[in-house]
Amino acid sequence: MVSDSATPPVDDGAASANGRRRRISRRTALLGGTGVATLGITSLCVASSTAQPTDIEGSVHVERRYSRHRNQHVDVVYKLPRQLPWPGLPMVLLLHGRGGTARRTGPPGLTSALGKAVSSGRTPPFGFVAVDGGNTYWHEHDHGDDPMGMLLEEVPAWLREHDLGDSRGLPFAVAGTSMGGFGALLYARRRSERRQPVYAAAALAPAIMPWRKMRTRNVWRNQAQWRSMDPLANVDKLRGIPTGIWCGDDDPFVDGVRAFIRRAHPEVAHIDNGGHNNKYFRTTVPGLLRFLGRYAPRRHRYLT
Repeated sequence: MVSDSATPPVDDGAASANGRRRRISRRTALLGGTGVATLGITSLCVASSTAQPTDIEGSVHVERRYSRHRNQHVDVVYKLPRQLPWPGLPMVLLLHGRGGTARRTGPPGLTSALGKAVSSGRTPPFGFVAVDGGNTYWHEHDHGDDPMGMLLEEVPAWLREHDLGDSRGLPFAVAGTSMGGFGALLYARRRSERRQPVYAAAALAPAIMPWRKMRTRNVWRNQAQWRSMDPLANVDKLRGIPTGIWCGDDDPFVDGVRAFIRRAHPEVAHIDNGGHNNKYFRTTVPGLLRFLGRYAPRRHRYLT
């Protein structure tokens, strides 16, 4: 059986070869002393850059949180374009695939490419936040495990504590791979239903498949529940949301992706040579960053 997962390491190209990590205290100031806000994460781990640390390579921060909606502790991973973030840095919610975790989320090389793109001015500053979501396709679960509730209610509060995202802590966009691509499209829909629409949604090889295959995932009460959340059956719920889709032509989900493209007419639709693996997902990074950067809020305070 094909796994709906993509599992790059936590350093995502940003950590040093020797795995060196260092601590940033609660009182570490942002912007080289020009502001007094702190990242505010107790025992925050920062993945160093290359052998000579540089913001150009971006940085990865990890913290542990208790999620009331999931009834368990989860990792929260911040992938930032530089070691210390700008106050109010726009954020993208990044969702992992089946069998993945927050520490193994997103295509390989994403953090490094983000740091370089922001440093060079090719894209405005923004970052990514990933959380552990289990294997429930990010939907509202019936057994005391509600990853969608965590995304909608808890993630904004966590971001707001660190002065990330907008004034409410909301991510401006969502992206995901495989199961996370399915979840990204569902999250975009839920945000619209709450009258808090995302500016953009991106899905890499979203796990769109017929019921006979989806039922084997054992995460749905019945076919009706699945169909109520299936992106292919709910294209109209995403109207007006700029959407980008990427998929390899040898991916097991390509038929569902092609059907979604025909029905939804996304702003970006790339089906290129490749399979459901990190080799292909790495090739999507430049286009993904360009697409998200197009919709990242621009505020003068990020550029000081």
